[in-house]
Amino acid sequence: MLLYLVEYLAQFDPGFTVFQYLTLRAILGVLTALVISFLVGPIMIRRLTRHQIGQTVRDDGPQSHLSKAGTPTMGGALLLVAIAISTLLWSDLSNRYVWIILIVTLLFGVIGFYDDYKKLVLQDPRGLAAKYKYLWQSVVGLGAAYALYVTAVAPADTQLIIPFFKDLVIDLGPWFVLLTYFVIVGSSNAVNLTDGLDGLAIMPTVLVAGALGIFAYVTGHAQISNYLLIPHLSGVGEVVVFCGALVGAGLGFLWFNAYPAQVFMGDVGALALGAALGVVAVVVRQELVLVIMGGVFVMETVSVMLQVASFKLTGRRIFRMAPLHHHFELKGWPEPRVIVRFWIVTVILVLIGLASLKIR
Repeated sequence: MLLYLVEYLAQFDPGFTVFQYLTLRAILGVLTALVISFLVGPIMIRRLTRHQIGQTVRDDGPQSHLSKAGTPTMGGALLLVAIAISTLLWSDLSNRYVWIILIVTLLFGVIGFYDDYKKLVLQDPRGLAAKYKYLWQSVVGLGAAYALYVTAVAPADTQLIIPFFKDLVIDLGPWFVLLTYFVIVGSSNAVNLTDGLDGLAIMPTVLVAGALGIFAYVTGHAQISNYLLIPHLSGVGEVVVFCGALVGAGLGFLWFNAYPAQVFMGDVGALALGAALGVVAVVVRQELVLVIMGGVFVMETVSVMLQVASFKLTGRRIFRMAPLHHHFELKGWPEPRVIVRFWIVTVILVLIGLASLKIR
C-alpha cells in the first residue's frame, strides 16, 4: 500500500525511491509487525483475561502444566493482525504470490479461531470436529494449490527442486496440486502439534520463515539465482516482505509467550503459521528444504503417528507421551530445557537448509 505512495512522492523527491528497495521494505515489514505486536499484545492479553478465555490443561500430562490452566489463549490473533497489516503496508499488492500467501494464512487462522472459540468460549471440549477441521483445511489447501498451478507462467513454477543437486529437478505437472496440498495442510498440522510448550513453536517458525525469506529473495533475483544455479522465478522476491512480517510478528509474540507464558497462540495462530510456512515453501519451490529446516515440526508429527500406530497395533506406547516434547518432560527435563534444545536443533537444521543454496 505504502509502495504506491512512495512511488508517487518519488516524482517530487528522488530520496523516496529508497523505499522501493525490496530489502528495505522487508526490514520495515519486520519492524512494523514487531511494533504492532508490542502495542496490541498487552491490550489483547487483558481482554482475553477479562473474558476468561483461558487454557484448559489435561490432567494426564506433565504435572508442571497444571499451573498453566487459565492462561489467556487465542493470542495467535495478534500474530495475524500484525502480519496482515505489515504485509499490506509494505508489499507490492499487485503481486499474486503475496495475495495467495496472505489469504491462505488468514483462512487457516479462521479455521483455528472457530476451533478455539468452540473450546474456550462455548466450552465444548471437542472443539471443531476433526473431520470438519480437516475438510476446511483441505478446501483451502486445494484452492491455493490450484490457484498456483493455473497461474504458473514458467516450467520452474511447478517443478520439484531436489536440494544439494545442481540439475536434479522433477517436472510435476498436475501432481503439483497434490504435493502443494499436502505441504500446506501437513505443515499447518505439524506446527499445531508442536505448539505445546511456552515459545516452543513460535521460535522455530520465526527461524524457518526468516530462512524462507532468504530463499524468496535469491529466487526472485535474476543475477543471484543464476549465480547459485537455482531457477529464477519472477515476482517471488516480493514474498520476502511477508516473511519479514511473519518474523517481526513472531518475535513480538514471543515477548509475551516466552516461559512462563503470558498468552498462548491457540489453534488460530498455530494452524495459520504452519500453513504460511507451507505455502511460502511451495512458492519458492523449496518443499524438501522445508522438511529439513522444519525438522522439529516433522519429529513432533512423526512421534504422534508412531505412538498411535504402535498402540493400535501392539497395545504398547513407544514414547511416554506424544508429541515428542512431552516425552522429554516426563523423562525429567525441565520445560525451559526442552524448549531451548528444540530451538538449537532448529538453528542447526535451518543452517543445513541454507547450505543447500551453495552446496550443489
